[in-house]
Amino acid sequence: MNIEVKDVVSKTILTEATGYLNVGFTHSLNPYSGCAFACKYCYVREMPVQKFKDMPWGTWVNIKTNAAEKYRIEAVKLRARNRPINIFMSSVTDPYQPIERKAEITRSILEQMLVNPPDFIQIQTRSPLVKRDIDLLKQLKDVCRVLVSMTVETDREDMKRIFAPYAPGIRLRLKTLAAVHEAGIPTQASVSPVLPFTRDFAKTLEGIADSVWIDTLTIGDGLSGRRSATLGMPKLFEEHALTQWYRGDLHHRVEKYFKKYFPAEKIRVSKSEAFLPKG
Repeated sequence: MNIEVKDVVSKTILTEATGYLNVGFTHSLNPYSGCAFACKYCYVREMPVQKFKDMPWGTWVNIKTNAAEKYRIEAVKLRARNRPINIFMSSVTDPYQPIERKAEITRSILEQMLVNPPDFIQIQTRSPLVKRDIDLLKQLKDVCRVLVSMTVETDREDMKRIFAPYAPGIRLRLKTLAAVHEAGIPTQASVSPVLPFTRDFAKTLEGIADSVWIDTLTIGDGLSGRRSATLGMPKLFEEHALTQWYRGDLHHRVEKYFKKYFPAEKIRVSKSEAFLPKG
């Protein structure tokens, strides 16, 4: 896929948390606009950042070249006002999408966080590239709370190819999660959105994920499933004879399944007071 990449200067980098992020998090941080992974179910396709774009989702990425410096300035101001800084990185992009290998915007932000640490930083990604920054993450967890949350919607590569053909392979993500966990950095498996998986999925995550986050297309797109419906997800599930995985109560069933392998307090479902790990 051809991707148009542009350098941009961002006016701000910390965005006040709203919606599901407003439970526990104070800010979101997006080092990029756009995302090359172009997952078919991505709710961002139905948000203003894409709706008013004349290019399809997945074909453009804007690099926020001043992100680290903006973080420094904004973090200092927040501290001066005794404001907490609990960051979700990222909400409308992947901080470790392919261009990060060259641009190193996310890495530069982490380096700045070592000097001006937040109270908490959750890194949300589906990329093995996060392993590159284990050195910084190990240092960062000594000055603030850190959680690396790896999106693993399923343990089936065939499902990934249907719903997220340009995203990294599931096996690579699991290996990365294991490496981050082995480095002593808290980890989370984000089964979001839930895609069809095997009976051994939870066993695969045991020992490499400290917690599990569960979300579905009907409760996790920010509009109670309406964005997912607009994106044609019900039809896509139907075309592949997967309608039983598009039930409105799917999150309850998946939570029950994971409770057989993980303590209840280590499982979080969609918008929950347990979203932000307790100190």
